[in-house]
Amino acid sequence: MEYILIIISAVFVSNIVLNQFLGICPFIGVSRKVETAIGMTGAVTFVMVIATLVTYLIYHSVLVPLDIVYMRTITFILVIASLVQLVEIILKKISPPLYQALGIFLPLITTNCAVLGVAVLAVQKDFSLLESTVFAIGNAIGFGLALITFSGIREQLDLLNVPKRMKGVPIAFIVAGLMALAFMGFAGIV
Repeated sequence: MEYILIIISAVFVSNIVLNQFLGICPFIGVSRKVETAIGMTGAVTFVMVIATLVTYLIYHSVLVPLDIVYMRTITFILVIASLVQLVEIILKKISPPLYQALGIFLPLITTNCAVLGVAVLAVQKDFSLLESTVFAIGNAIGFGLALITFSGIREQLDLLNVPKRMKGVPIAFIVAGLMALAFMGFAGIV
């Protein structure tokens, strides 16, 4: 039951994008097409879950025993950057069209504050290894839910007769704000 609450909280109540406003760059930048959003969700999910696992192990087995906890942020960023390089290599070999579609946003996962934020939050909340993993999976699902829903709405907006001055980014920001307000309705559930 505890793990289900962690997932529900991460997906709906404390959504990493719409409630904590982390990962806004890929949320806005990669949300023009659902197909690209799904690919980005897969890449971020892989990096977020593995990064949380690895950083948890490094934090508790190296940084804390050596009393160098102040190196946490730099260490976590190095782990995330290494994982992103791995994802880039795999995507380039397995799916070149998706690799091309993600373009510059794939290396930007390195600087995606959502990935770093989840790793840091898992340590700050003093979760166990399993709880940290569930927390990362829940946040990845929440990130994907927000990104794919937003990209679906943006695809539909392209088909509508939106006033010229509101097309593109302005209407996207309004929609993102409305989505954030809608997710605020989940506050207090967990």
